[in-house]
Amino acid sequence: MIVVAGEALIDLVPQGAGALAALTPALGGGPFNTAVALGRLGSPTAFCSRVSRDAFGEALLDRLRDTGVDVASVQRGDEPTTLAVATVGADGSAAYSFYVEGTADRLFGTPEALPAGTRAVSFGTCSLVLEPGASAYEALMREASAQGVFTALDPNIRAGLIADADAYRARFRSWLPSVSLLKLSEEDAEWLGGSPREWLAAGPAAVVVTRGGDGLTAYTRDGGEYAVTGERVEVVDTIGAGDTVNAALLHGLSERDALSDEGVAVLGAEGWESLLRFAARAAAVTCSRAGAEPPYAHELEAPETV
Repeated sequence: MIVVAGEALIDLVPQGAGALAALTPALGGGPFNTAVALGRLGSPTAFCSRVSRDAFGEALLDRLRDTGVDVASVQRGDEPTTLAVATVGADGSAAYSFYVEGTADRLFGTPEALPAGTRAVSFGTCSLVLEPGASAYEALMREASAQGVFTALDPNIRAGLIADADAYRARFRSWLPSVSLLKLSEEDAEWLGGSPREWLAAGPAAVVVTRGGDGLTAYTRDGGEYAVTGERVEVVDTIGAGDTVNAALLHGLSERDALSDEGVAVLGAEGWESLLRFAARAAAVTCSRAGAEPPYAHELEAPETV
């Protein structure tokens, strides 16, 4: 079982140009997208979050259930669902403005225990920024790591939500001893400062940096550096692409029985390059269609998938 911990929200996506373009609601949130992608790939997955009882919250849970994701660990609240207004650039890249005050997911509380059979827990995005929930997710990360559970982190920086950049950067560094796999974009890496080798020295078994259409690079503790190019595709938008990479990496590691620091350490060049190609292919499918619509396993069937 892979547990994804973090927010589920509604993306409001413009259906045209201009500030007054009509907005269409879409199910989203980095952790939510990661859970859906894992479910579609066929990994046993559970979602750990706090979701509103409003109509948006019900729609979010319905999508998870339809994808086969276990929602027994989802907390509920009467507060509204967080909204994120997306702006899609000419190249398909997405930027967001958030409406987060008084929303349900901010009041997440650390659960007493993870679901039975948990092998990995994935964290990231707004849930590690917005208090008081951020501290609860942080506590869950530290507890899971202390219990020997494989932990994955995608900081997925939303700078507009971070009031004190230096404090957040320091907090990020404090998480690294509790992180097994750090995945982040080039833009996130630049904003956070530091380098993959510095981060590896602080704790993770591997760091994966995404470079959009240019591909992905994995760095490992033993000095390994493995890169693949991106899959060429006509980009509709990039919403959910990074979350799809998260899911593909975790799914691929699970298929290799490598959800451990030791398992990551013995992948070697062939294993990493195969895994990164799989993640690049999955992200390309997501980019080829509107919104966060990650691929199903059968859409990635090829001579070399995982």
